[in-house]
Amino acid sequence: MLGHVFAAIDIGTNSIRLAVVRVEDGHRMTTLSQHREVVRLGEGEFESDKMSPEAIDRGTLVCARFADVARGFGANEIVAFATSAVREAENRDEFIERVRQEADIEVRVISGVEEARLIWQGVASGMDLAGRKALLIDIGGGSTEVVIGSAVGEYELLESMKLGAIRLTNRFLDSPDPVSPQLFEQVQGYVRGVANPVTRKAQALGFELAMGSAGTANALGEVVARRTGETSSRAGYTMRYNDLKYAVAMLCKLPLEERRQVPGMDPQRADIILGGAAILLTLMEMLEIDQLSTVDRGLRDGILLDHLLREDTILEEFKAISVRRRSIMQLAKACNYEQEHAEHTAFLALRLFDELSALGAHSYGSTSRELLEYAAILHDIGTFLSHSNHQKHAYYMVRNSDLLGFDDTEIDVIANVALYHRKSVPKKKHANLADLSLLQRKRVSFLAAILRISEGLDRSHLGLVKDISVKMSHNPEQCEITLIHTGNCTLEVWGVQNSRDLLEDVLQKPVVFNTRLITSSELEVVSTLNAV
Repeated sequence: MLGHVFAAIDIGTNSIRLAVVRVEDGHRMTTLSQHREVVRLGEGEFESDKMSPEAIDRGTLVCARFADVARGFGANEIVAFATSAVREAENRDEFIERVRQEADIEVRVISGVEEARLIWQGVASGMDLAGRKALLIDIGGGSTEVVIGSAVGEYELLESMKLGAIRLTNRFLDSPDPVSPQLFEQVQGYVRGVANPVTRKAQALGFELAMGSAGTANALGEVVARRTGETSSRAGYTMRYNDLKYAVAMLCKLPLEERRQVPGMDPQRADIILGGAAILLTLMEMLEIDQLSTVDRGLRDGILLDHLLREDTILEEFKAISVRRRSIMQLAKACNYEQEHAEHTAFLALRLFDELSALGAHSYGSTSRELLEYAAILHDIGTFLSHSNHQKHAYYMVRNSDLLGFDDTEIDVIANVALYHRKSVPKKKHANLADLSLLQRKRVSFLAAILRISEGLDRSHLGLVKDISVKMSHNPEQCEITLIHTGNCTLEVWGVQNSRDLLEDVLQKPVVFNTRLITSSELEVVSTLNAV
């Protein structure tokens, strides 16, 4: 499957989405292209039980264009799943046949429960839930899925309800006028009636955190964030119930054209946002959710992952690797990183980190250790673009990649540690450090100091330095690092001597280097100890 390119098309009630990916190995994918088009397949359908001819035309045209894009990237397999609008339409066979003829793809219509399962796969694969039970609410145009689970492939509740932003808009809110409190309460009453059996099951199972996916949750998250002053985040937004309630009340008072102008509002979604808001707000009330985090993953991601994990052995391998490590390795492989050098540098960096920790030279914990390892793996990926100033390219690539499972600060730390692995040292005036606190800047300096030394320890890229040992001397006051090596490591000695400035600065003492040549039998002992 290595190098295999395939595409997923999510044919939703409101939008059609495309993702084209290349499988890098058994469990990693590199995204080649992503697209979304609003087609409103479900427009007017939920009263007539049929997709309109105009909606079928729009949907077929977009599917054909997306299929062309996918094939242009070399995809020889296109998986297309259709949800609520197609699922419930009496004339769905007409749409499926049109797509077959004009796009040359087969559309699979999935049940609501299967839709919930795939959405959960997509969301859970991008989060590190650490075994916590999470409740997911995914509000689409025609249906709302509710899931409780703790990891990819692990769920306790899969439910789909006939509640959607377009469905409720068509039934109750199909007017450009403001929405009165009485009308909005009527919509909420309808939602309560439909959702009651599902919310009772969810309450009985219990959950530790709540998440919202799909367009409605993310659109409302953006609006609430603008009102509360929350800054943009890769990890989405966290909405408190009261903040959402006030934002929805504000939206209800506005006619459609003014609603489109609200900061954070997607103008294409303004006409159906109140239908979706009624669902989200009511479910949060019924489930006593005080805060909900938005996630920008869903069905399309689940389709891709489910296709990848068809073999049980791959599923187990996938689950054994954390979301964070998986996204780091995906970026490294996408940039054709030099695996042996990166892994050996990371090994030496962690050894130096641990040695200094044992000597009381720092108090950074496991999270800093993990970020150091990831920065070491990625430190040379900038050579993918150019060797000249490749540390700057590495910084840019890390900062602008969709690394899953990390918050913004952690991504900033990784990027900056990779940046400072050579040449300049961190300074407060540097623009790339502007978003980090003083404590985080100190952490960057310390981790970068370790990475600079570790990079020097493998300057020849031959893995000659097999291990290190560290001790602190008091007369004179200095840090002594011994390079344990198996061959002529002149380049390595030169490398660390020229990269010790930052480590001396953070330790506030001179750093000196010794060497110790070991035999093959001694190397076996060292290797055994390292494995333990």
